Amino acid sequence: MNFADSEIVGAILTKEGYTLCKECGEADYILINTCAIRDNAEQRIRKRLKELKSLQRQRAWVRIGILGCMAERLKQKLMDEEENVSFIVGPDAYRQLPYMLEHIHDGEKLAETLLSDSETYADIDPVRYDTNGISAYISIMRGCQNYCAYCVVPYTRGRERSRDPQSIVREARELFEKGYREVTLLGQNVNSYRWNVDTESHKAEVGFPQLMEMVATISPLLRVRFATSHPKDLSDELLQVMARHDNICKCIHLPVQSGSERILKLMNRRYTPQWYLDRIDAIRHYLPTCSITTDVIAGFCTETEKDHTETLNMFRRVRYDYAYMFKFSMRPDTYAAKHLQDDVPDDIKTRRLEEIIALQGQIALENNQREIGKEYEVLIEGVSHRSDKQLFGRNSQNKVIVFDRGNLKPGQYAKVRVLRCTAATLIGEVIENR
Repeated sequence: MNFADSEIVGAILTKEGYTLCKECGEADYILINTCAIRDNAEQRIRKRLKELKSLQRQRAWVRIGILGCMAERLKQKLMDEEENVSFIVGPDAYRQLPYMLEHIHDGEKLAETLLSDSETYADIDPVRYDTNGISAYISIMRGCQNYCAYCVVPYTRGRERSRDPQSIVREARELFEKGYREVTLLGQNVNSYRWNVDTESHKAEVGFPQLMEMVATISPLLRVRFATSHPKDLSDELLQVMARHDNICKCIHLPVQSGSERILKLMNRRYTPQWYLDRIDAIRHYLPTCSITTDVIAGFCTETEKDHTETLNMFRRVRYDYAYMFKFSMRPDTYAAKHLQDDVPDDIKTRRLEEIIALQGQIALENNQREIGKEYEVLIEGVSHRSDKQLFGRNSQNKVIVFDRGNLKPGQYAKVRVLRCTAATLIGEVIENR
């Protein structure tokens, strides 16, 4: 989502005559788009700011700005603590950037962090930079109001608001016409996307299943992905839409966070392990070939060995194809910071995380071994990092497949048979190209 936001910022500034630089050493303004969801992300930003001080000593006119969630969370405090930061801009204030860049030459420091109930940047065509020209992100909504106990997002990105579906379809169609062959629809919880159509002749509500169908019908050659789904809102209707359209990719990211009912309640996730497993069963029913990925937090407040074992059992039951796995990091201003105690020692968090990682690695390898001999349509994305004689792409299940280059090129589709694998990658051979 930060990548998509950076493309919006690029569009706003390009329209005002600014030019994107390939290297920091060429720039007059350096904008750092930030994440605040974990402390490690913020510490990386502070380290980056220290590194940029030497560049500013050589180019005294360079101005640095902090954008996004870290700017929203810390506000003026960030400029007070980091003397080489000239301006900070929250996620809903990017339209103010041209004014701010124009008025910081006199040494003045500026901040704009007001959150909006309506800003979606729906009228802005993002600048697609640092892209392969094949896959693109489309932000369909902003904000979140789930208020999970550990999460800062509702405080840094504001309440949910959805984009006009017609603007989303227009953006996706224009990308397809420019040669893009895959779009990913983005939201903190795409399942809660809602838009009320209210005209003299027509009144209706467009939900996420309807939006997915609208984008999928642009062309059968345009793949459609989405992220992220909240388990409490994953509907059978969406799964049925996915089953009807071959070009809606059969991959669902469904964050579980914990396998313990007690911990899920403390986290304010608003579902139980039983509900979550019901949604997994529904996915398997409607989409038998669908891959499932997840997020999990090790060592949340008061987590016991029993809670941890229940998380491991959840992994064994679901058999995820991939997982983002983290130790719990207490974030300021969240419900957990105000009402719970971070009482699991770090060495125990680390050990539990390592056990989850080891189990998931084993499951991922076994899942991939079962892919050997199967055939998939692959959208070719680029040249393999290991050899320029090979290409790589992803199948509908979002699994990376590497194969010999031949006369193929990125942007094409190819039918590939899987020959062997690692825990992370499938290796195959082309049996047909389109």
